[in-house]
Amino acid sequence: MQVEKFGIYGKLIAKDGERERLTTILLEAAESLQNLDDCELYLVSVAPEDANAVYVYEVWSSESAHQGSLSLESTQTLIQKAKPILAGMERISTLMPRGGKGI
Repeated sequence: MQVEKFGIYGKLIAKDGERERLTTILLEAAESLQNLDDCELYLVSVAPEDANAVYVYEVWSSESAHQGSLSLESTQTLIQKAKPILAGMERISTLMPRGGKGI
C-alpha cells in the first residue's frame, strides 16, 4: 500500500519591487527545511512574465507534517519577515504526489 504524500502548489505575490526579497526569504525557508525529513521537496520558482509572483511547490510525508512545520520557530520567523512585503497568497492546488525524480 502506497503512503499518501501531501503536496501544495502555491503562489505568493510580493508588493511591487519586492519579488527578489521575497524569493530570498523563501529560499531561506527551503534551507531551514534541509534537515527536516518530512519535507521531501520545497521548490521556489519565479515566472518571467509575472514581476511580483513567486511560486512554491512543496511535497511532505503527510498533511500533518506540513501543518506541524508551520509552528516551527524558524518557519514563524520567516513568515514574520515576509508579511510586510506580501501583497497576497493563493493556493493554486493541493496535490497527492505519487512519485518521480526528487521525491
